[in-house]
Amino acid sequence: MADRSSEVRPSKEVVDRVRELRALVEYHDERYFVFDEPEVADAEFDALVRELRELEARHPSLVTADSPTQRPGGRPASTFAPVVHRMPMLSLDNAFSRDELLAWGTRIQRLITEPICFVAEPKLDGLAISLQYEDGRFTVGATRGDGVTGEDVTENLRTIKAVPQKLKGKAKDLPALLEVRGEIFMPLAAFEALNRRQGEAGERLFTNARNAAAGSLRQKDPSVTATRDLALYTYQLGAKEGGPRLRTHQETLAWLTALGFPVNPHIAPFDDLDAVFAFCEQTETNRHSLGYDIDGVVVKVDDLGQRAEMGTTSRAPRWAIAYKFPPEEKSTLLRDIMVSIGRTGRATPFAVLEPVFVGGANVGMATLHNEDDVARKDVRPGDTVIVRRAGDVIPEVVGPVLAKRPPKTKPWKFPKKCPECGQPLVRVEGEANHHCVNVDCPAQRVQRLVHWAGRGAMDIEGLGEERVRQFVEAGLLEDAADVYALTVDRLVPLERIGERSAQLLVDAIEASKRQPLWRVLVGHGINHVGPTAAQALARAFADLDAIMGASEEQLTAVDGVGPTIAQSIARWFSIDRNQRLVQRLHAAGVNLEGDRGPQREAVDASFAGLTFVLTGSLQHRTRDETADEIGARGGKVTSSVSKKTSYVVVGESPGSKFAKAEELGVTILDEQGFESLLESGQPTLNDQV
Repeated sequence: MADRSSEVRPSKEVVDRVRELRALVEYHDERYFVFDEPEVADAEFDALVRELRELEARHPSLVTADSPTQRPGGRPASTFAPVVHRMPMLSLDNAFSRDELLAWGTRIQRLITEPICFVAEPKLDGLAISLQYEDGRFTVGATRGDGVTGEDVTENLRTIKAVPQKLKGKAKDLPALLEVRGEIFMPLAAFEALNRRQGEAGERLFTNARNAAAGSLRQKDPSVTATRDLALYTYQLGAKEGGPRLRTHQETLAWLTALGFPVNPHIAPFDDLDAVFAFCEQTETNRHSLGYDIDGVVVKVDDLGQRAEMGTTSRAPRWAIAYKFPPEEKSTLLRDIMVSIGRTGRATPFAVLEPVFVGGANVGMATLHNEDDVARKDVRPGDTVIVRRAGDVIPEVVGPVLAKRPPKTKPWKFPKKCPECGQPLVRVEGEANHHCVNVDCPAQRVQRLVHWAGRGAMDIEGLGEERVRQFVEAGLLEDAADVYALTVDRLVPLERIGERSAQLLVDAIEASKRQPLWRVLVGHGINHVGPTAAQALARAFADLDAIMGASEEQLTAVDGVGPTIAQSIARWFSIDRNQRLVQRLHAAGVNLEGDRGPQREAVDASFAGLTFVLTGSLQHRTRDETADEIGARGGKVTSSVSKKTSYVVVGESPGSKFAKAEELGVTILDEQGFESLLESGQPTLNDQV
């Protein structure tokens, strides 16, 4: 306890703020732990707790035994019978920076004389659980509750396949009593499937996987829990009577594994906190490839004897700390819901938000996908909503905070007319999206041109959406062929364009004429025609005229082009205006020759029959260059991972494809492994992830 004799008497404002913070923390604790309906994102709750702790640290006289800073968790719900834990289930103190992590290390080093080794593991965003075994058989399972008393969810836990009902090993070697702590969580694939089922049934969607896991475990009917695909990772012992004498955390995890408990494979030992921090940074970078949600890294002292010397506070062990990642979810005001029109006429609703800093960026807009998505989430202008931005993923509105909904709000309705041209917005029966039926809609024209100039198509540097919009409004652009009529003299009179920038843009446009045919095909924005199909077509036909004149049967005969793509291509080239566009591009000098002509010939056929998937950012080659190398050797690049995938090439910050590859047992290569494959046709074992 801090020395109160020298404390400056707290002002009335401080006393009132402490009282307010305690009420807020207790309220949000209850919403989170008892009702599984949080009203604020984790980061906002952490900020409230942090402020309360700092005020109590500066004014020790304000600390009381019933302060939420002195308790490990929220009170248990009354839905289930209470279970008193044999040993308290404590919370963890948090660190939000390298300096705070090192400061914790300095504090615990003062408590003992020997060097300290650490173990670090991903901090699962799930529900803490206690599993009790008597003579090797599962008898009682309970939630953490307030750390002293939890909820009896034994029957629900019995439905989860990952929870052992009987421990492995000889009966004489098993403890008479064993309590194991772990985390129940919902894998992201299971979460997405659950919300899909909820939406189809017209039921409430879960805002995140943690809430879904908690709600699933607390079902009154265990048969409902059994359908929710919950998972478990164990990480610690509670009470133990008998069994081996364990000296370290690593020995404990190895023993738990031998008994049949699932243990997270991404746990690693370290000799110092600099190495631990590097692990934290690496884990944050790769967090979206794990297949489940985490919100940080738990760092623990490895030696159990040292842990005993360090002891605990009333709410947390001194020998462990949670390094928390920056928030990926926050709440903010939904000012309005508007609709944008894409190059194909698709009308997409989006949220106009009170700007909020989340996921490392300021977010003022977020996607809402389509009319059904808005209806399922039931978000309305004026709502306080949870916004999520995970890594490089486009920000999205997760759902509303219903407790903060203003009275008399009405569900949002999709507009009947295009906001750009005033023509009808049509939704075809059986489809999810609305479309503007006016092909001359100004918004469609702009987006078609942006797509043509984009990195995935003709890659014209300097011709982004702002410039395209300016040129369209100035009457300089209507379609892609007009791009090649732009000159310095025509550009300089426009606002914010000097002679130098105009010349650079004209040079970039001229260079784009030499792009390979497949980029031209992608640039046209033909429905279903992506880079893979476009490259296959460019290799199979002599030039664009040959593709235009091909029948659907001839197109379908190309490997990688199915009936749907063939029909889409034939339909697009049958339109007079598209045929005229191709003629004008040819007259402008744009390359329309197939890759069998001036383009690169095949290096060899070493990748013939092999299928690759690329994920993450590659350092030595662009995605397109990597795909070209694969194609030049007879291989094929696809966008999704399946059992038929030969290799998944992984760069920095890989996405869900990495987790899917691990799940299916597909060979995963890092960038060095891919280079080895290019050189020798066989990656070394060290290159495989």
